[in-house]
Amino acid sequence: MEQLERRLGYSFTNRSYLDTALTHSSYANEQGHQRSNERLEFLGDSVLGFCVAKALWRLYPDMPEGGLTRLRAELVCEASLHQVALSLELGQYIHLGKNEECNGGRERTSILADCVEAIIAAMYLDGGMQPAEAFIEEYILKDLRAGRRPVRTDYKTQLQELLQRAGGASPVYAIIAESGPDHAKTFTASVTLHDGSQAKGEGKSKKEAEQMAAKAALQTLED
Repeated sequence: MEQLERRLGYSFTNRSYLDTALTHSSYANEQGHQRSNERLEFLGDSVLGFCVAKALWRLYPDMPEGGLTRLRAELVCEASLHQVALSLELGQYIHLGKNEECNGGRERTSILADCVEAIIAAMYLDGGMQPAEAFIEEYILKDLRAGRRPVRTDYKTQLQELLQRAGGASPVYAIIAESGPDHAKTFTASVTLHDGSQAKGEGKSKKEAEQMAAKAALQTLED
């Protein structure tokens, strides 16, 4: 819990909120007495939507309602929340039932995205709007405030889903090289598929390098 709290940038007064946020329904059903994160997910979705809407209203005073709606949808969509979960490595903290665990639940996009919403709600219930909004600012609105529109093409998810449909094992990623000064590093990532084939990609962050490796792998599979 302490390790995850450091990644979240928030220490819970009542850690039971965080524990519940990490509890998938498959685990709750197995345990019988444990509450799942579904109600927190419901609340977190509303908190997230409000915070993003408020930020967009301030950042884009001349943008019409339709544009604000589309941009908000991009920022709060499953793919966006999945990327947040990956950056936090949430998969290793989630409580899953045995069957869900065996079926790759720790890497399932929907489970990870739902967990992010539940954590936002847990922060809100534990500490009020301020910690929840600070988390959203850091992980969902940061690029927007820096003047960068978010790029939501999630090649890692596309590759994962393609391999799952084909009955293959999950791809394995590794950072194999980094170069450049500390303030402007370039990372090289590799992705290994179930048949032993590999693809590589480069990026200004480890996450971007892995995305580029996944993109290269998808291009190879489609050729």
